[in-house]
Amino acid sequence: MTVSLERRTALVTGASSGLGIEFARELAARGAVLILAARSEAPMQALASELRAAGATVHVRCVDLADAVAREAFAAQLERDGLTVDVLVNNAGFGVFGPFADTEWERLDAMLAVDVVALTHLTRLFVPAMRSRGFGRVLQVASTGAFQPTPTYAAYAAAKSYVLQLSHALDVELRGTGVRCTVVSPGVTATQFFAVAGQRPTWYQRLTRMQASTVARQGVAAMLGGRSGIITGWANAVMAHATRLMPRGLSARVAGVLMRN
Repeated sequence: MTVSLERRTALVTGASSGLGIEFARELAARGAVLILAARSEAPMQALASELRAAGATVHVRCVDLADAVAREAFAAQLERDGLTVDVLVNNAGFGVFGPFADTEWERLDAMLAVDVVALTHLTRLFVPAMRSRGFGRVLQVASTGAFQPTPTYAAYAAAKSYVLQLSHALDVELRGTGVRCTVVSPGVTATQFFAVAGQRPTWYQRLTRMQASTVARQGVAAMLGGRSGIITGWANAVMAHATRLMPRGLSARVAGVLMRN
């Protein structure tokens, strides 16, 4: 059974670009009250104006999710403002491309702080209250990279594997409480991911690229339908599941070839 979002409040992290914008649009179209959270205010304000013009209620919050103190303060401020988070979309994150041994630690540290630590912390901050109220939905954004070791994206793929495993385990823990956790694993998506990561898209990435709006629509539908996980796009699903049949070493070598320009 698909859950209605009418009058439910949804928090979308990383709502200043890419998938975050599309998740917000999709949730607003389904009647949710939105809380947009990211570091960059101007893009969120522009998005908020667009969604308000269409009739949505939108709150904008600037927060550095890489900062643990800021995350705690953010959650506390939402409570003081009387904003109850019914739906958490943990979308904030980015990738780092390049040989692991040659990548600056500062970039890796920043990536892990958002992709792993912030996602885990925000989930821990909001899920207990959802459980107490008897309703909640969490949508975690992983990646098809979560299904295999990926040279030149070694730490990123490992981080997304963590998200995948955490999410499925949490969903089982929450069964019977009224709270569900869904993990969406997109493949290559038309966002600024490669520009931020520092990679020129390969032929394979250009061939399999999906639109962000399609990924967001499929992810939200899976969450509201009570699914524990979804890989967006049939080709991505075939590739992700096929890696389970390969030895890890071979899977890593195949991924390495596909990442080469």
